[in-house]
Amino acid sequence: MTTTTLAVLVPLLPFLGAAAGLLLGRTAPGFVRPLAVLPTLTSAVLAVVVAVRQGGGEAIDAATRLTPTGSVPIDLALYLDGFAVLVAVLVAVVASCVQIYSTAYLRDDPRYPSYAALVSLFTSAMLLVVYSGDLIVLLVGWEIMGICSYFLVGHYWETPEARAASLKAFLVTKLGDVPFLIGLFALATDAGTFQITGVLGSVAAGGIDHPTLVALLLLAGVAGKSAQFPLHTWLPDAMAGPTPVSALIHAATMVAAGIYFVARLLPLFAASAAALTVLAVMAAFTMVGSGLAALAQDDIKRVLAYSTIGQLGYMAGALAVGDRGAAVFHLLAHGAFKALLFLAAGVIIHAAGTNSLAAMSRMSDLPKRVPDAYWTMTVALLALAAIPPFAGFFSKEAVLVAAEHTALGESDVAPGAAGWTVLVAGLLTAFLTAAYATRLWLLAFRGRGAEAPDHGREPLAMTSVLWLLAVPSFGFGLTYGYFDGWFDGHGLAPTLTTAVLGTGIAVVGGLLTYAAWRSLLARGALAAAGTPAGAVTPHPDAAPSVIEADAITAHTPVYGSIAAACDPADPGRMLLGPLHRHAAVGFHLDAVYHVLFVRPVQAGAGLVRFLDREVVDTYVRGAATGSNWLGLLVRRAQTGNVQTYVGALLAGTAVLAIAAVVLSNVNAGS
Repeated sequence: MTTTTLAVLVPLLPFLGAAAGLLLGRTAPGFVRPLAVLPTLTSAVLAVVVAVRQGGGEAIDAATRLTPTGSVPIDLALYLDGFAVLVAVLVAVVASCVQIYSTAYLRDDPRYPSYAALVSLFTSAMLLVVYSGDLIVLLVGWEIMGICSYFLVGHYWETPEARAASLKAFLVTKLGDVPFLIGLFALATDAGTFQITGVLGSVAAGGIDHPTLVALLLLAGVAGKSAQFPLHTWLPDAMAGPTPVSALIHAATMVAAGIYFVARLLPLFAASAAALTVLAVMAAFTMVGSGLAALAQDDIKRVLAYSTIGQLGYMAGALAVGDRGAAVFHLLAHGAFKALLFLAAGVIIHAAGTNSLAAMSRMSDLPKRVPDAYWTMTVALLALAAIPPFAGFFSKEAVLVAAEHTALGESDVAPGAAGWTVLVAGLLTAFLTAAYATRLWLLAFRGRGAEAPDHGREPLAMTSVLWLLAVPSFGFGLTYGYFDGWFDGHGLAPTLTTAVLGTGIAVVGGLLTYAAWRSLLARGALAAAGTPAGAVTPHPDAAPSVIEADAITAHTPVYGSIAAACDPADPGRMLLGPLHRHAAVGFHLDAVYHVLFVRPVQAGAGLVRFLDREVVDTYVRGAATGSNWLGLLVRRAQTGNVQTYVGALLAGTAVLAIAAVVLSNVNAGS
């Protein structure tokens, strides 16, 4: 088969698996798991083959006219360069791990067939975005992912948290998609084509009339899809969905799509210094704000959610300084260790019977109960904290080096102010990342108190993928020299200055968190406050998905908040001080949006309802009442007496005759 044919099969196989799974889910349930795993796994193998054949060399471009539009044509196009083939491998491999993991995680879930089909469709849509060479085809995959995320985040629809989170994710991302769609059409109008190669050619020739306006419109959609400030608020709440879905969304699909889109069209954004500056500021706010918020979260998955927002901020920062190689390199490394973090968190939640770090900190021997999750999550947290030689160190350093070059004027792609903004925010975020990673590890694995419940060995389908993802989480960064040619030829090697500075700051963040934790232990803060009743799920032998749904539901009644817990033994509380209560609720952005958007919309809806019921319905009811009254009058004349009818007929005839005579006399006299 040709490379183009294989590339077509990569997104097509998961789509076919999704369709078959939905059709056979009820009639032949035994085929559901093979249809979920095998097409996605085959797609991953083919994605690797396509990547090996492409080899980071000349891009493979193929297109066929999909439909004439009368103006700008739409083509079914593939564009396979080094970025695309590597990201496709990440998507397919992580999706395969998620599907394998889910066979055990949702083993007793009656809605597993639809869940597995949606995961396959989600995967297919992201692969379509990655391989697409046409913006409209890309948009199709972009929107399919939005629909899939709505259903998957709301999988536990019995819980109010899941219902609210799925609706919020859909609405917030759609809020960004409206200007995104306008920007796409404005871009295609200027370029005369939806094909990405044609658009980039038009950008190089100066054919885009308003690059700043188009870039800013597109950035709105990117901010929504990739959870960047100020449209990031949906992602932490999306943790109400199943853990494997969280791994897929955070590591390989949905949030990665926005970053990948900017990387694909970076020359367009680089044509506007204002757009790059806006992107840099957005990335800086996202990085620092999410780091502070992560340090205050009690739900283990919400910590990881804010972590994802921050790491996406690093990628956006790399793009803001014009280095898409560093951005995609960090995207790949982050995809590996973030998928591992979420899947390991699912094992931990199952073993502990809670998603609360405060409750876990009062359990002992949790690492002995889940040794696979303990060791692999430790590797992933070290990668997240960017400790050498783990993958996150090399990818994060690539971002900082790119920012340093721009800040010092060694690169003229972006303004120097953008470079300094990303560099300073990136270093501060390195401190915060190490701090919340250390906090999570200490609270989850160094608890003191009653022994964690013994569940026996976790299913092999759940633990095997953890070790598989641990390999790239540890060693992927060491390949930075090999992938130079795949990333525009830009070097990805760390420099001594940023490596020492970034690692030193990260170590300080970790040590300060450890010192705060030890200080609280010495004061007896852990023993002073026990685990509240209801914090731990009472049936540890249930399926992992059941325990997770119960844990999500229980957190708010037990702790008074879905995000935080009033835990005096929390080192994050000591480090943040009075800022903790604000960071725990995301610095009140949801409350601000409620005042600025939700209330006005609800007030407008109330006004429309009033006008509909009290004004429009009044006219409708008045017309009906008039018809009723007229009917009553006419009904009185319908007595059923023939003599009455004849009399009325004669009387009417006489009246008409008299009227005719009178009118004729009047006319004759005139």
